[in-house]
Amino acid sequence: MTGQVRTVDGRVAGRRGQATRQKLLDCLGEMLSSSPYRDVKVIDVARKAGTSPATFYQYFPDVEGAVLEIAEAMAKEGAGLTELVADRSWVGKAAWQAAEDLVEGFLSFWRKNDAILRVVDLGAAEGDKRFYKIRMKILNSVNNSLADSIKELQSKGKVDKDVNATAVAGSLVAMLASVAGHQKGFQSWGVKQSELKPSLALLVHLGVTGKKPVK
Repeated sequence: MTGQVRTVDGRVAGRRGQATRQKLLDCLGEMLSSSPYRDVKVIDVARKAGTSPATFYQYFPDVEGAVLEIAEAMAKEGAGLTELVADRSWVGKAAWQAAEDLVEGFLSFWRKNDAILRVVDLGAAEGDKRFYKIRMKILNSVNNSLADSIKELQSKGKVDKDVNATAVAGSLVAMLASVAGHQKGFQSWGVKQSELKPSLALLVHLGVTGKKPVK
């Protein structure tokens, strides 16, 4: 990694510089978990990392710039969500397993990255194209593979050809993202995590196959 990380003014960061930069990102990530995004200040991040605001500005133009760095790294990890859908069978009992695995993987990813995803959603909702692109990169990793799965079922005559595969896949992914971001809210409705997952899996299975699951 040495030689690939640069400071704001274009200088190559050495090992110590890279370590400091990463520590700043780690501290910022921790702060986003406990503080509103708008309340996080450069001086607070620097203090938590045991360095100075001047050092922070060597590596990032502002807090938002550092947040985008964290978000980009998360989006790369999110690309792996494709594996939850790609090359999976959506026929018979295998389809129910595929639906369960997709729901479990999606909700787990959201819980793990809850703090930064909240900031990404906020930025995207406010029309910031940088955050919007990151959000779509994550959702597309599932959407495209899910649409392909539906199209494959259509080619085999297992799903009505009039069904718009991309629209169905997009609706399911939007539903998953919305529910994933509202997991704590379900608890206030008296819905346990153990009850939420099979309910979501049922909706995903119905959306993809158009049939009740075979368990």
